[in-house]
Amino acid sequence: MSASHLLWACRVLRQRVFKTATKLPSFGSRGLASNAPPKFNPPKVAVNRQSLNVLAVLLATTMCGAVGGYSIAHSTGIPSTQPPQTPKYGTAEDFKLAIKELKEALPREGGISTDEAELIIHGDSPYHHHDGVPHSVVVYPESTEDVVKVVKIANKYRMPVVPYGGATSLEGQVGGHAGGCICVNMSGMDEILEIHEADADLVCQPGVGWMTINETLRSKGIPLFFPIDPGPSATIGGMVSTGCSGTNAVRYGTAKGEWFLNLTVVLPSGEVIKTRRRSRKSSAGFDLTKLFIGAEGTLGIITEVTIRLAPVLPTTVATVQFPNVGAAAEAVRQAINVAGVGASVQCVELVDDNFMAALNRFGSLKRKYLEKDGLFFKFQGHSDAALKEVAKIVKGVCEKNGGSGFKLASGPAEAEAMWSDRKNALNIGLSLYPGARGWSTDVCVPVSKLPELVYETKKDIAAAEIPSILAGHAGDGNFHALLLWKTEEELEVAKIVADRLVKRALDLDGTCTGEHGVGIGKKKYLVEELGPGTVELMKKIKRTVDPLGLFNPGKLYPD
Repeated sequence: MSASHLLWACRVLRQRVFKTATKLPSFGSRGLASNAPPKFNPPKVAVNRQSLNVLAVLLATTMCGAVGGYSIAHSTGIPSTQPPQTPKYGTAEDFKLAIKELKEALPREGGISTDEAELIIHGDSPYHHHDGVPHSVVVYPESTEDVVKVVKIANKYRMPVVPYGGATSLEGQVGGHAGGCICVNMSGMDEILEIHEADADLVCQPGVGWMTINETLRSKGIPLFFPIDPGPSATIGGMVSTGCSGTNAVRYGTAKGEWFLNLTVVLPSGEVIKTRRRSRKSSAGFDLTKLFIGAEGTLGIITEVTIRLAPVLPTTVATVQFPNVGAAAEAVRQAINVAGVGASVQCVELVDDNFMAALNRFGSLKRKYLEKDGLFFKFQGHSDAALKEVAKIVKGVCEKNGGSGFKLASGPAEAEAMWSDRKNALNIGLSLYPGARGWSTDVCVPVSKLPELVYETKKDIAAAEIPSILAGHAGDGNFHALLLWKTEEELEVAKIVADRLVKRALDLDGTCTGEHGVGIGKKKYLVEELGPGTVELMKKIKRTVDPLGLFNPGKLYPD
């Protein structure tokens, strides 16, 4: 048994789960009462590996044929007993020559940097717990043509390439490669190129932020918005690459829906493709747009995106507290599926008692919340009267399920402040443990399983004596625990809690990542979640599109 697991076992024995006092006031085993979860037997899923491998051959042949030594015709559909060939990258001398050519290809001021501090910053992120790996060089393209130049030089010298967006990723997606690599910072490609109000779509470059898009539409008086709302600094390219979502997912879905219509992509060969046309729908062949959504820059570099827009509707915000998460989740189920107001619920967020306590200490509003497990609702409607009617119905549903303290925003300013408190969960959580870093987990389960997941996780956190807050997208079963740590010992405990959370989510027929992506942090769970045949299919697609293994190596695909 490892030292960290021994520490975990000792803490569980000492605390006996339900009699915990944590290191901070108002923490502990609050919110656990009267919420015993049901028994659950995870389903057994049979995987036909031969069929999946045949499918991989057909798909790969259609897309690219035999590429760069990975002969498609050789495959019989039976998994090979030989491991795939490890990519062979260039030497240190090759990389020096590559950097020299990059300087010639991007001669403008600020087009390329080898500054040590810049290389370190680009290889890490303040938002995650993974060890950063510096890059060898950072380039700043301003056009698709610039990206093509970079990729062709990378091919010539077999130098890995890592795309870089808003750097808000949480699973180490932007880290460098230990042997050296080119970081392609897309911040210089941040323009909105076309707005088609009549078609409710726009065309933009990958470096533009989703908030900038919405602010631009608002400033132009265009009553449309882009509804996918992850972290405030996220850019469109990164959002595509991680398959992200946000609080609006209960009403508008995720990045893997139909919000990204067309992509311009530079492939690892340097070839430029468009995945489809601008029309709202198409059944012309494979949906290659979705092939790149969630691929985390391992299949291509996105240089242009066509996105769908939605009509702006009036909204308001409400909060309500419950005796436990089970009651809160049941209220959500009834409000969305039974009460007939589901289409008017734009967001519904589940937060725990520790989060509500943190709001009272660090939130933006000059009011006190009940320090219980609770919900944040955002309603949408065509008029103030419609919003009030929806709020009245939802309030009744909540009260029938033990809800109390239902508070509807008095106006737009208060609604914005209340919602800002929920969206600012990371900073509010970090305020509870000054100087700490946060590990944000990201599992998702069927909505009916969310109470069990939260309940068992709160027991683990209480036993571990680790400061935390819990927040989840109750409408779609996505759940985040922000685990706070300062020391290596606390980090090891956080790792165990996070691992147990993922394993529990998988047992509940869920996923290890609802919206943050895989990166380096979640790839070890993919075989268990998807099955070996599915993962092998993903790897075959990767090897076909990127036979040299240059694009974002070490991410997404299990070793």
